[in-house]
Amino acid sequence: MQKEIIHTAQAPEPVGPYSQAVIAGNTLYCSGQIPIDPATGAIPDGIDAQTRQVLKNLEAVLKAGGADFESVVKTTVFLKDMNDFPAMNAIYAEIFGETAAPARSTVQVARLPKDALVEIDAIAGTGPR
Repeated sequence: MQKEIIHTAQAPEPVGPYSQAVIAGNTLYCSGQIPIDPATGAIPDGIDAQTRQVLKNLEAVLKAGGADFESVVKTTVFLKDMNDFPAMNAIYAEIFGETAAPARSTVQVARLPKDALVEIDAIAGTGPR
């Protein structure tokens, strides 16, 4: 199977040996995005600001791969603290809505890279390339 590596300067550089996203066939597999501002390298404080930055980063990766939030079919949300779920979920709902929301898993984890509070990955359709 042929694969295409996706990279954009509009999202943070990977913090390890992985790609921001990979296209295989008509599917875009986006690596988890953490709330690093790609322009400054800073991570904002609080779950609200971090969730918004994560989704902004994810949107940039989706766009670079020829997709958008509407083409996302599955996400995984990693939270440092499940008590942050209501705040994250409210912001997530602003982006994905309820009628066309993708399938999703949400899990609490012991620790995220750079001590982030939230990380989100996604799988999206890209259509023929």
